[in-house]
Amino acid sequence: MKNLFSDHVMVLRAGFVETAYGKKRDWSKPTVVFKGRGNVQPDRSFEVRSPERETAQERVLAYLPFAADVDSADRLQFGSQLYEVDGVPMPWGHGSLRHVRVRAWRVEH
Repeated sequence: MKNLFSDHVMVLRAGFVETAYGKKRDWSKPTVVFKGRGNVQPDRSFEVRSPERETAQERVLAYLPFAADVDSADRLQFGSQLYEVDGVPMPWGHGSLRHVRVRAWRVEH
């Protein structure tokens, strides 16, 4: 049986910094909280065209090992692309394929 977790994935987390308007995440030096294999699949993509801006959005579903540390404010790196986690990751702890499902997205301008 082929290994279902065959994609290299990193989960990145940023700490907070104080600004004049309060706290915000500092993505200049993120911390790697998970580095290992997962399964990343396309979810959907779409484009928005207007005279002011043309953007394309790509969404993926990532299945990570059950013990992977991932939060709704994290980012996923898969290949050369960086994705924002979208929503709360969903752990599935039943049966033989225990995993965490993560929705993520990125935008190109």
